Amino acid sequence: MATQFLIRTSYKAVRLAAANHLPRTPVRVMCTAKGIPTNEEQATGLELRALLAQKKGKDPYSIFRPKEYAGTSEDPHIVPSIGDKRLVGCLCEEDNTAIVWFWLHEGNPERCPSCGSHYKLIHQELPH
Repeated sequence: MATQFLIRTSYKAVRLAAANHLPRTPVRVMCTAKGIPTNEEQATGLELRALLAQKKGKDPYSIFRPKEYAGTSEDPHIVPSIGDKRLVGCLCEEDNTAIVWFWLHEGNPERCPSCGSHYKLIHQELPH
């Protein structure tokens, strides 16, 4: 009985294939005739602004890793701000679990009250 069923089904499958009536799965194309679009071609809004700024070598949204400074009075850590003061947190030691918070004002570099690292506030305009 099972043999008859298999023979019948395979016969129908061969006839449909010969007649080219097999159901085809729709082909999904992931690209246009030009190919897969690049990031610049499909980016819009804020993402496009960030990509164009990166091409010019700017970092308006702080995407890149910040530069490292020595933290001395001659080479203080630079802290960007849109105001004239900012709250700064300092991890004085690598394995420290407590953060030392202090206010940083625009002007001369200021020291961390705990470890003595110097920080300087620099005014920065918003990119948009």
